[in-house]
Amino acid sequence: PFTRKLPEFKFWLAVTKGTCVSFFMTFFAVFDVPVFWPILLMYFGVLFFMTMRRQVAHMYKHKYVPISWGKAKYKNAGAENSMFGGGMAGAKGRSE
Repeated sequence: PFTRKLPEFKFWLAVTKGTCVSFFMTFFAVFDVPVFWPILLMYFGVLFFMTMRRQVAHMYKHKYVPISWGKAKYKNAGAENSMFGGGMAGAKGRSE
């Protein structure tokens, strides 16, 4: 069967621990570190683009194209060329 890399219980346990620890740390001045916002923004951007590059590479590996410009057009799409005219014309079953 399918096994996850990170089970749901372990995920919620880690989230709860992280929230409790960070809340507890707000009560002490030693953890009040000044942050220069442009560096924080740059750090976020670098992490975001590195992660997205990895995800897009994974998508291409499994033949999924994450961005497409328009819908694929197929020749004779929707044409009813069969003996019964296509669709459910020749199907047996409920009739109205």
